[in-house]
Amino acid sequence: MSEIEYYEIVRQKLTLGPLYAPKHKKIFELMKLLWNEEEIEILSKFEGADKYNSLKELVKSTGISKDKLVPILDRLYNKGTIAKVESGYGLVPILPGIFERYFIRRNDSKVNLKRVAEIYRWFFKNFLPPFLVETNLKFFRPRLPVDAKEKLIQIDESLDVETQILPYELITQLIDNYDVFTVISCQCRLIAEYGGDPCKVAPAEMGCFLAGEGARSSIERGAPKLNKKEAIEYLKKTEKAGLIHNCVADSSIESTLAICNCCSCHCGALVAAKEHKYYATLASNYTPKINDDLCTKCEICLNKCPMGVIYHKLPNESDSSDEHMFINEDFCLGCGVCATNCPNDAIKLVKVRDNVPTEQYKFGTKTFLELI
Repeated sequence: MSEIEYYEIVRQKLTLGPLYAPKHKKIFELMKLLWNEEEIEILSKFEGADKYNSLKELVKSTGISKDKLVPILDRLYNKGTIAKVESGYGLVPILPGIFERYFIRRNDSKVNLKRVAEIYRWFFKNFLPPFLVETNLKFFRPRLPVDAKEKLIQIDESLDVETQILPYELITQLIDNYDVFTVISCQCRLIAEYGGDPCKVAPAEMGCFLAGEGARSSIERGAPKLNKKEAIEYLKKTEKAGLIHNCVADSSIESTLAICNCCSCHCGALVAAKEHKYYATLASNYTPKINDDLCTKCEICLNKCPMGVIYHKLPNESDSSDEHMFINEDFCLGCGVCATNCPNDAIKLVKVRDNVPTEQYKFGTKTFLELI
């Protein structure tokens, strides 16, 4: 069997539920950067991305001795191109999956990292938007800023407060439930930096926030350990920069272990939303409302809004009484970035819906955190 055929076999096996690696020369170029001829022949013996293969099974299917096979598999795992659970090894899709693993570890040459980053940037711009539209995937949802419950949410006193603010809507749930925290680089902004297109909102190092067990494993690999005070300070810093706290769109424990702090210029999901008006991110249950009496039209909210849906209506009346800021609520994610950055407390978050997230979101047979 030819080398080309092995790559095609593996490409097909990278499918998981709606996720797949398109049959395109860029994808084959990516695969050849990730796996050499010997490695791709071994991976062609793997089951699909929905299963794990025991070492015993792989020794039998590849015909390679355990002593020779284990170092190869562990090298691929340490590089982030396959998954490992206990003694089992498995394939993961190229996104989410290999993308996060590979750029979290960055255990490859600088030349390869740059070339892989360039292909993923192509993938984000050319494949991801139409894919999201066609599949109608909505796998993220925003959590509200650190001070949301105390300062940003407008409460209707006639209703039970607990029905208005639920723990899974707040970023502070992560702070309340855990004691160990860390941060890792944002992979989306990182590949842009490799490609010479750095984000103007925030650097890659102002990236994902992890808590609990997710944090511990990253700390073991060298990530910084944060206490609760440092964690709160970090999250506030991301909010002031204009980043959205995105978590998995479910109510499982996974949505409390990892938060992506996303910009809309480089995040794969948000770029599709901002540029193509297709949202892979569910809106929160809140929408911002502007108090015209307090608003000074400073345009900070306009400039900070990740989705670009806040506008400044310039006056026509002689006394400027018709001048105001307004929000296109049809495309607002209700992330709270505008409210937390308003210097005059002129923006409050009002609950307008009561959508309850699904219990556990999966791509095929695997959860988001299992993939990354």
